[in-house]
Amino acid sequence: MPLTKSGLCNFVRRHGVGVISTVDPGGAPEAALVEVAATAELEIIFHAVETTRKCANLRGNPRIALVVGGWAGPETLQYEGVADEPEQPELESLKRIYFEACPHASGRAGWPGLTYFRIRPKWLRFSTYAVPWTVNEMTFP
Repeated sequence: MPLTKSGLCNFVRRHGVGVISTVDPGGAPEAALVEVAATAELEIIFHAVETTRKCANLRGNPRIALVVGGWAGPETLQYEGVADEPEQPELESLKRIYFEACPHASGRAGWPGLTYFRIRPKWLRFSTYAVPWTVNEMTFP
């Protein structure tokens, strides 16, 4: 797959889940499987309940890593970025993208303490572990 924003966005949309990695205040790592959606600008959207470790970790340190793919084929996306919790009216636009990609997640929209995170990319690597093996990287300002 050529390394384009639209190609990577479609890759994320096809998989629909990824593993995020955050760091707690003491420096210990924490990983979690989350449902993900991607914007056309390769921003990743996911939700979390405020009582989870990932939520507390991101509020203390917004740096985050994500891996999508690898379990259903020979391609993976490694992604590093910075997370934020968008506010209205921007949040509504991002939630539409998220619910379009993860329609069953809309049933959780009323959960107490539910919040939405957006990850803006800083670096990513798309790898294909088939023949021929390819690795491509992108950086963002």
